[in-house]
Amino acid sequence: MAKDRTQGEDYAGPIKRLFVGILVLCLLAFFLVWRIDSPRVERFRAQVTDKVVPNFDWAMAPVTGAVNLMRDFQSYNRIVEQNQELRRELQQMKAWKEAALQLEQENARLLDLNNVRLDPRLTYITGVVLADSGSPFRQSVLLNIGARDGVVDGWATMDGIGLVGRISGVGQSTARVILLTDSSSRVPALIQPSGQTALIVGDNSVAPHVDFLENADLVRPGDRVVTSGDGDVFPGGLLIGQVATDPGGRLRVRLSADYERLEFLRVLRHHGQKKVTTPGAVVTPDQTANAVENSDG
Repeated sequence: MAKDRTQGEDYAGPIKRLFVGILVLCLLAFFLVWRIDSPRVERFRAQVTDKVVPNFDWAMAPVTGAVNLMRDFQSYNRIVEQNQELRRELQQMKAWKEAALQLEQENARLLDLNNVRLDPRLTYITGVVLADSGSPFRQSVLLNIGARDGVVDGWATMDGIGLVGRISGVGQSTARVILLTDSSSRVPALIQPSGQTALIVGDNSVAPHVDFLENADLVRPGDRVVTSGDGDVFPGGLLIGQVATDPGGRLRVRLSADYERLEFLRVLRHHGQKKVTTPGAVVTPDQTANAVENSDG
């Protein structure tokens, strides 16, 4: 038995070497045939390719599928990166949109301020609203201008449409504005076109009531309300609002100023009218001088 196994091993070695030699010769012949540049060999190669390659589609299917899978994976990675980039750009666009809306609103408010028609004798300074009182019993706002800017107590403040209130309390760099809706606000007014004088009294509501009317029958809802200038509190002719009636039938003023968006206020420099200290001189200004000349004579 041992002799037979040895003889089998002796035959297996030469057979393996013969098989390897034949394989090498075949590969070498295939290489040479494939590299020879001859029309006949080219036709032979074409015929071999036409016969062999179509029959190997089943063998190439896994390779083709793996290549397509790799390409799809790479495409998916690119899509993910593009999606993340689009998300970042969208966030930036949202931030830019918010900033643009704020700038648009700010620009609109400033344009409103510029469109207000004032007495040419009045000058003004524009301030930014910093904060409000936050109290239901006190209606006021704080501006970023003060004594260093020449602001004085009592000056009128307006937004882009109408009268807002008056300066009440001035610091070095800030000033407080008491709004027309505050319970301590009293503004002499003129109702047009009837010409009735009245007092606009704040009561911490959005619509101050009209008081001290001479003849209420001459006033109609929708009439224009402006400052009268009486008492030298405010300059005359500043728009306050329009007359309206509440459910109880009491006359009130629908304010023209937009109290929901007080961002900028225009402070009017109003130093008051010239005080008359000698009424007689206004009527007959030369009487005093004539009396002095006659006494000297």
